[in-house]
Amino acid sequence: MTTTTVPATPPVEPRIALVTGAGRGIGRDLALGLAAAGYAVGLVARSRGPLDEVAGRCADAGVRTAVVTGDLAVPDDARRAVDQVEDALGAPSLLVNNAGVIEQREVPFGEDDPEDVWRVIETNVRNPLLVTHAALPGMLARGGGRVVNVNSGSAHRLAPAYTGYGISKGALARFTALLDHQYRAAGLRVLDLAPGTVATDMTASMPVHDDRTDWTAPADVVALLLAFAEGRLDELSGRFVRAGTDTVESLLAAADDVVASDGRVLRLAPYGPGDPVA
Repeated sequence: MTTTTVPATPPVEPRIALVTGAGRGIGRDLALGLAAAGYAVGLVARSRGPLDEVAGRCADAGVRTAVVTGDLAVPDDARRAVDQVEDALGAPSLLVNNAGVIEQREVPFGEDDPEDVWRVIETNVRNPLLVTHAALPGMLARGGGRVVNVNSGSAHRLAPAYTGYGISKGALARFTALLDHQYRAAGLRVLDLAPGTVATDMTASMPVHDDRTDWTAPADVVALLLAFAEGRLDELSGRFVRAGTDTVESLLAAADDVVASDGRVLRLAPYGPGDPVA
């Protein structure tokens, strides 16, 4: 007789989230959406002032909050941020790696400052690596948890500018897939969530969006986050979804096809069935 090992399903409770870059932009929207849904929220960013405003809004929703400042690209700061959230709220069941930056100039790589390109890569990759590494033991000790990496279509689409941003988001997508592969059986679920094009300070700084009139509504991003946080999109762990194009309903309807085709992942495309490196 053969037996089938079913991967552990991570617990949805307790409803404790840690959101990086929570003081502004998409991170602020995600933190407020989680608070409205009843999640205690650990709010982490570099600057205290914006976090205090978000914390006040979360408290108005009747949930507990913890506010932590620090540079998440510094190992001690990342570890301290997670420790302080765990001390105040308990180990997060949901980690949202949202903090990120983009180049100062919209130019091809050869015209850009390589130090600024590296700043973007280091921030956007090192932050989630360090914070996830610090939060992972608490999640695994409880039987699992969920990690959302806020990603972008730049992870897999070619662009004429913002080289470091594209590199960083491609690396983040690979990190998502590797976490899923290594820890799915231990109860971890991981999702690349691209928010689409939301009106934020970052997008306002990008000339490519100067004439844009179609923006992704923050509520659409929050809806996908909450669905994943509550276990509804667990089948898509390790994969990529995009707010404003995907909805919870469309993803649930397509989930079997996505998994069967091994779709929505970053990988090498073979030239045919005989490709020796496929």
